[in-house]
Amino acid sequence: MASLALALPTQAEELVPYTIVGDGIPQSLTGSPGDAARGRALVLARTTTCILCHSGPFPETRFQGDLAPDLGGAGNRWSVSQLRLRLVDASRFNPETIMPSYYRNDGLVRVGRNFAGKPILSAAEIEDIVALLATLRD
Repeated sequence: MASLALALPTQAEELVPYTIVGDGIPQSLTGSPGDAARGRALVLARTTTCILCHSGPFPETRFQGDLAPDLGGAGNRWSVSQLRLRLVDASRFNPETIMPSYYRNDGLVRVGRNFAGKPILSAAEIEDIVALLATLRD
């Protein structure tokens, strides 16, 4: 089960430097585009990511979240740069958000023991999810 490995917390590596420009991070965290198929597996993983709070065009997945906006059309609403920053640090857009900052390790509250001092997702996982979300167009 290849997707099972993707669904488990990865204890992501150290953060790579990135630059925020306006309302996004224009450069890939890995230097290359992510893989949308791996991104889909990550989005649908109930252990750490999106489907817990968001719904979307994922007919194979029952019991999708309803706390956050539907991911359908995300590629129309936000650029790749904006999607990347939303995943890296959603609090830049809304300091009161309940969405985790998936690629931060400082200044966080209510952090699970397994993630203290570490980002939730790796740079590659961020890029994979961005690749998927960019394809979700109305």
